[in-house]
Amino acid sequence: MSSKRNSILCPNCRKLISLDEPACPYCGLIRPGLHNTAGIIRKIFLGSDPVRTIIYVNIAFYVLSLLLDPEGILAGGGSFNFLSPSNQSLFLLGASGTIPVIEAHRFWTLISASFLHGGILHIGFNMMALYQLGPFVFREFGFHRFINLYIITGACGFAASVLFGVPFTIGASASICGLIGAIIYYGKSRGGSYGEAIYKQAMGWVVGLIFFGIIFPGINNWAHGGGILSGILLAFLMGYNDNKQESAWSKLLAYACILLTVLILIWAIISSLLNGRSIVI
Repeated sequence: MSSKRNSILCPNCRKLISLDEPACPYCGLIRPGLHNTAGIIRKIFLGSDPVRTIIYVNIAFYVLSLLLDPEGILAGGGSFNFLSPSNQSLFLLGASGTIPVIEAHRFWTLISASFLHGGILHIGFNMMALYQLGPFVFREFGFHRFINLYIITGACGFAASVLFGVPFTIGASASICGLIGAIIYYGKSRGGSYGEAIYKQAMGWVVGLIFFGIIFPGINNWAHGGGILSGILLAFLMGYNDNKQESAWSKLLAYACILLTVLILIWAIISSLLNGRSIVI
């Protein structure tokens, strides 16, 4: 009796192939079975809507940052400090900047800082922006490129913050600015009346960011600028659905970003619960 061979749809060209093929005979994708397994892992961690999943993770970390140090919640005053986590809680959970990265050698905070917020208004504004911009980038760039844009541009934004001496910083706005950068490139590259309208709308966001950065203190303009520039560059390198299929390296990079981010966030939770009040900022 002959053994049964398992078959899958190639994650790249969607044609039926054997699970143990070293490369897809139709499109040449290396190790398609590995890509298929990574896709299953992707669905476990992010489901079918990565934008909502990221929003839920941000909310969960915001609540945790409040619970870690309840006494610090009411330490500040004013509307912008309402329900604000303490600096100690934020440090433990992975705030970035020169203090955590240079002085404490917590380099992983370049990724974790994108999931932390300093108050109810801070997370509210950022999550509303992500809810508006995220689905567009997800639709036009695809799942893998969206993940790369969100995670990598956030890290680039916080790396710029460290480079220019920002001592302590958090927030999803670096990643959101990365999405804005990708939209800017998309609008300019696509062209036509639709592309031009998208480009102008994205530039309107940039003008708003500049305005808020000038008017309100405490805005991390370096993270915003680093996010926008890295978003433009990454979108240029990866392309978008209308002009280029998602490449194998883009998919593998996305899986690496997901795995690294999950491991970092799990480590942030475990280390914060273990260290408790042992670190004072």
